[in-house]
Amino acid sequence: MQRRTSLLALLGAGLALAGCGTPADPEGMRLSVADGLQLRGWVPEALKQQVQLGQVLGGQPTGRLWGSKIGDEALRVALQESLKAAGMLAPQPQGGRYELRAALLALEQPAVAVGDARVALTMAYELLDKASGNKLYQRELRSVHVAEFGDAMLDQNERLRLANEGALRKNINAALRELLELRY
Repeated sequence: MQRRTSLLALLGAGLALAGCGTPADPEGMRLSVADGLQLRGWVPEALKQQVQLGQVLGGQPTGRLWGSKIGDEALRVALQESLKAAGMLAPQPQGGRYELRAALLALEQPAVAVGDARVALTMAYELLDKASGNKLYQRELRSVHVAEFGDAMLDQNERLRLANEGALRKNINAALRELLELRY
């Protein structure tokens, strides 16, 4: 009887830990509507619709066995939608006075999220004046987000996805707020 119980417990644990990684969703990584509206009111005239999104690097594809990751395209879309929500994105792809470049440098996450899933993420940002080529802003930002067990009790990959999205959302928010503080 005890052997059967142990075997069932082991099988249950294996099923819980198995499953496919869930890629991060750009919608969950972009600025919230409230943050976008708040930032939009603070954007200096020099930045309004003047930022073109340049090179975005460092994303990783989500694999079946190694959990949730943030892909290049999802990262690009999240940044683009956040710039748009804040009123900074240039209306034409090659328009705008400035170019924002971004790179995902590090994504630290647990191999298995048994309880809460804590993710730390480091991004590098550069803002360039397109006419002169001067760097106006260069910074590495680290953010942390915890998806609690109750956010997705039955799916550890879902908790990792939520933690990834939250960490990137916080990171983008911090970067855009710093851009607003620069003198143009």
